[in-house]
Amino acid sequence: MLPTRKICFAAAVAVLASLPAQAQDFPNKPVQFITPAAAGNSPDVVTRIVADRLTQLWKQQIVVINRPGAGGLIAAQAAAALPKDGYSIYMTQASTWTVLPIQQEGKMPIDLQKAFVAVGMLGEQPIGVAVNKDVKANNLAELIKLANDSKDGMLFAATNRGGQSHLTGELFRERSKANISFVHAAGASVSINDVIAGRIPIMFEGLAGLAPGTQGAGMRLLGVAANKRLPNLPDVPTMGETVPGVISSGWIVMMVPEGVPDAIVQKLNKDLRAVVAEKEVIERFQQLGTYSRDLTPAQTEAFMRNEEKLWWPIVRRIVAEDQKK
Repeated sequence: MLPTRKICFAAAVAVLASLPAQAQDFPNKPVQFITPAAAGNSPDVVTRIVADRLTQLWKQQIVVINRPGAGGLIAAQAAAALPKDGYSIYMTQASTWTVLPIQQEGKMPIDLQKAFVAVGMLGEQPIGVAVNKDVKANNLAELIKLANDSKDGMLFAATNRGGQSHLTGELFRERSKANISFVHAAGASVSINDVIAGRIPIMFEGLAGLAPGTQGAGMRLLGVAANKRLPNLPDVPTMGETVPGVISSGWIVMMVPEGVPDAIVQKLNKDLRAVVAEKEVIERFQQLGTYSRDLTPAQTEAFMRNEEKLWWPIVRRIVAEDQKK
């Protein structure tokens, strides 16, 4: 038995010693990105920008596979079942982590927190708040007062119930004590039309989604739920400057199935951070209302855990309200 044990030990040492070399050689064949984003929407475009730059860096083709539907569950299940070699990469979105586990509590076919390992962040898309041009509020403090002075309060629009823009409006309402309430609409364009027409006074949405209204004369951007003022919008205050703790964004995080060697995770993180720090990528991201963050795998994991702590109680309340209807 002793020789066998020696052989096994030697083999294990050889495997461990080879991991850094594997990472240095990675990737040496095509890579696939699995995303829950629908083709052509903002997260999909962001993913493809990164895929294009990594293709050039790695000299290996990256194929982006869109698997939208079921709140992100279809993509997550597909990615979790793929080989754990680093060549199948999962681009998750905020709603999959902040909404899906609560909406499907007790019914999830996979445990997201155990199925994947965080690699790093592609970028986040802060949620903005805009108002109809005729709303008599020049800042968020005035908007809160206006809502609270109104007999029936004020309505706010967001893309869909339970989505990140709606959750942001609920977080803002909770922390500001503003008398505002949500109105569901079938998509950002419908909501924008309602706000421009004056049927709904307020809208929470990602900056790219708000752009058709705020770049025209129909809507005014009053704040953005970023942790600091944005480099290309320095005159737009953060929501937190008026209502502390209102920080919210849609985000895109690179993940791999649990079991991928850590050396490859670290290599992926290093290359991703290099790409999202490029000036051209930063500029293209900003056009999409997206801002990169320089995070290690551990920092990315901590960020996601904090997002769960922030949003899960709000989602639980929304789910409970829906069940009572």
